[in-house]
This record gives sequence, C-alpha cells and structure tokens, in this order.
Amino acid sequence: MRTKAINEVALNFPSQSRNESFARAAAACFAAQMDPTLNELEDIKTAVSEAVTNAIVHGYPDAIGGVTLKLRCLPENVLELTVRDRGRGIPDIDKARQPMFTTGGEERSGMGFTIMESFMDKVTVRSAVNKGTTVVMRKRLVPRVKK
Repeated sequence: MRTKAINEVALNFPSQSRNESFARAAAACFAAQMDPTLNELEDIKTAVSEAVTNAIVHGYPDAIGGVTLKLRCLPENVLELTVRDRGRGIPDIDKARQPMFTTGGEERSGMGFTIMESFMDKVTVRSAVNKGTTVVMRKRLVPRVKK
C-alpha cells in the first residue's frame, strides 16, 4: 500500500547531463520544507545526483529520453525520492548494485547504487529491459528541536 503524501511534486526533464544539477537543486529546495540538517541536504543531493546520472548515462546511452524526478514528504518526517526513466533497463539488478560494476565504460566508477544506499535509509530498484528503471529512495530526516 502506498503511503499518502503530505506534499509532493514531479518534474520531467530530458536526459541531458546539464539537468543533473537542476535535479539536485530541486530536490534540496523541496526537502528544505522538512527542515533537514546541512548534512542531510548533502546526502539527499548526492543520492539524487547518482540516480539521475544513472538514468542519463545508462538508461539512454545513445539517445535523449525523459527522466522523471518525483519528491514526496511522507508522515514521520520521511522524504521519498523517485527517479524514473523509460530507457534500456537493467538486465540484472543484483549485479548492477554490486560496488564497482558498471556498463558505462572506464570513466565510470560503478559506485552509484552503493552511494545511494549509503546516504539513504532504503533504496528500491525496479527495472525491465527496454522499458526503463525506477529507483525509489527514502530517508527519515531527524526532527530538530525548535527553540
């Protein structure tokens, strides 16, 4: 069952590398309403950057396609980030999630999913070959004491 959001927004943009920084900034701006710490904001921006970069580089290696970034504020101060493409998909998700595995050539580190998992509380990946990939990440932000 899907949790009802307190607030949500969805952004669609072309799979161009210049849009990765836009996605980072948009995620940080949206998350700001939840009063995150600076460290939490950096974690969010890094995880979004990795997911969007994966969609751009691996989802659409030879063409420009669409990427959707969906951001949701959930109860109990949980931020949910979803990055979706309709690109080539991942044939073996378990293998793709292994550190150092990449299909992006030697200029890629193969650490995208590992980085996402280290900064977020939960990362779920769904993919189908030639249909695309959806990465859903959740992070519970620590409530700060109001003075």
